[in-house]
Amino acid sequence: MRFGIFVPQGWRLDLVGIAPRDQWQVMRDLASYVDEGGVWDSLWVYDHFHTVPVPTAEATHEAWSLMSAYAATTSRIKLGQMCTAMSYRNPVYLAKVAATADIISGGRIQMGIGGGWYEHEWRAYGYGFPSAGVRLARLDEGVQIMRDAWRDGTVTFDGKHYQADGAIVAPRPLQQAGIPLWIAGGGEKVTLRIAAKYAQYTNFTSEPEGFAHKSQVLAEHCRDVGTDFDKIVRSANINAVVGSSESDVKDRLARVRSRISALTGEPAADAMLNSMSSPEAGSGTPEQLIDTLRRLRELGCEYVICYFPEAAYDRSGIELFEREVIPALS
Repeated sequence: MRFGIFVPQGWRLDLVGIAPRDQWQVMRDLASYVDEGGVWDSLWVYDHFHTVPVPTAEATHEAWSLMSAYAATTSRIKLGQMCTAMSYRNPVYLAKVAATADIISGGRIQMGIGGGWYEHEWRAYGYGFPSAGVRLARLDEGVQIMRDAWRDGTVTFDGKHYQADGAIVAPRPLQQAGIPLWIAGGGEKVTLRIAAKYAQYTNFTSEPEGFAHKSQVLAEHCRDVGTDFDKIVRSANINAVVGSSESDVKDRLARVRSRISALTGEPAADAMLNSMSSPEAGSGTPEQLIDTLRRLRELGCEYVICYFPEAAYDRSGIELFEREVIPALS
């Protein structure tokens, strides 16, 4: 089992209380820590513009700007987004951006890509909010465009939603097979079929029964479209609040709640904390998390991406995870 880690960027109210002028230093220093430590396989950001669980005026730093910054300031770790919303950028332009970032990084960019879902930011930024069918059709077309652009250096495409006419994407990415595609989402009729056709990685629920079911659906789509299910790496995300004891975990969760509740209101803060406050969600003692992740590994999960809500303020939970959880599962 391999592990990735999210660097806080504000989207989940994980830079609250840090002055905007100081936030890049916090993010950069954490990225350097995980890059130099040799424990983590990848570093991740989210592609969102407005905070959750409710929109606020707090910072949310833009994903692909961060990709280029991390490409220039790290040297080893893979760099991804979980996940880029296809409709936020024209896919030919996105292919060009990603190829440039891959050059800067020395061939370490990963393309996490999905249909997008956060209606508030869609409408606020003037994208409208098309139906799920339209968003996923754009995903399908956009992935084809990026794949062809990275492979050939030029792309011509005449789709229902996107067109390209001899667009030159040069230089191509350094990675010979193109930038790996992580197609995120568990939609069973469309998203997992797109993943079966094009993905090197998938990303869906970490809940064990749900993970097993989505895996079965993905396998069925792979049989239908003629791809090798076993060559697709299945991944999941967890919200990791790690403590030396159950009381330590509760104290850490309480500190997270205290930071965000004034901004979100009590009900939204409670809902957010409830979603991350059990071993099944990724929070607990090292022993509890090892049990949870072993079960996921037995179901075929080969990759886990960890979000630590404390990361900007306290690395002790990350360090505990590094010392005790990763060695037990790697």
